[in-house]
Amino acid sequence: MASDPFLPQRIAIAAHPGMPEAVATAGEMAAYLKARRSQAVAGTIDDAHLRQRVQAGEFDLLIAVGGDGTVLRAGHLCAPRQVPVLGVNMGRLGFLIQVGQDWPHYFDRLLTGQTWIEQRMMLRAEHSRAGQSLGVWHALNEVVVCRGAAVRPVRLAVHVDGHFLAAYVADGLIASTPTGSTAYALAAGGPILPPELRNILLVPIAPHLSADRAVVLAEGASVSITVHSGEAVASIDGQTPLGLSHGDRVEVRASEYTTLLVRFGDPSYFYRNLTAYLNQNPSAEGMPK
Repeated sequence: MASDPFLPQRIAIAAHPGMPEAVATAGEMAAYLKARRSQAVAGTIDDAHLRQRVQAGEFDLLIAVGGDGTVLRAGHLCAPRQVPVLGVNMGRLGFLIQVGQDWPHYFDRLLTGQTWIEQRMMLRAEHSRAGQSLGVWHALNEVVVCRGAAVRPVRLAVHVDGHFLAAYVADGLIASTPTGSTAYALAAGGPILPPELRNILLVPIAPHLSADRAVVLAEGASVSITVHSGEAVASIDGQTPLGLSHGDRVEVRASEYTTLLVRFGDPSYFYRNLTAYLNQNPSAEGMPK
């Protein structure tokens, strides 16, 4: 936990644009904060002017109102400026969010310094072709290299720190952060990692006669994924896929950026969220807790 209290005064509130309740709540939040002598501006996560102001360093905090996806987008926006993000949940249960409809209670704690800042590892992904870099992206959850429109597996060669690890014939491969271990990687059968770790998790998607186990890499490892099939795509945190050709390479390593999340209480919140998630399993209904 941080030793110095976090006392934000300049606060941006960004709502999911497709959730009318979130947009309305963002306006209520701005009024609530202004009544308590904080500077607050409300908009949506797609608001170009609001995004420019965040990128210019005009805010101490961004409150993301929606669900985990909204927090992911806020993390991408805020990481280069190291602006902390506070998520407020208007959707389903999320692993990234502590605050829900009782947000006024948490805002009072926020304004009196009763919080701590959690650092979440991000990934840096670089796409290259014939030795030429075509772009760099940063992910809070995962980088996925997978098949494109064709309904057939992709062939991927994976190296870790320059050493060959495995060849995969599969629907794809997930390179995940510990944060992402509760997202797509979990659905693909990967393990759940504590969020404070800085390890990359590799999880194959529907492997065919290939290694079918997830691999947790050492902290600081770098991963090279080379495409050996005609068509594939890469997706960064579920964003619009990037087309990949035979021989293209995606290099993944820890990013120089981290996402800062505002937290309340002790770090055991993660396990409480995990318990709540697992207890939603209807097959476990009636079993002792």
